[in-house]
Amino acid sequence: MPKQLLDKISIYVPKNKMEQRPVERLMKLAEMKDRSVNYLVVEAIIEYLEREEKRKS
Repeated sequence: MPKQLLDKISIYVPKNKMEQRPVERLMKLAEMKDRSVNYLVVEAIIEYLEREEKRKS
C-alpha cells in the first residue's frame, strides 16, 4: 500500500535560531534513527502538544 500524504507543514526557521543548525541536526538524527525528518518533526510536535495540553489542564 503506497503512503498517502494528507497534509503538509512548512516551517520557517528564524535567523536567530539558524546558528543552532536545527535542519542539519534533524537530518543527522533522522539518518541515525532510520526515520524521515518529517517523522521526527511530527513526533516532536505531538509531544509538545501533549505536554502543553497537560500543563493547561
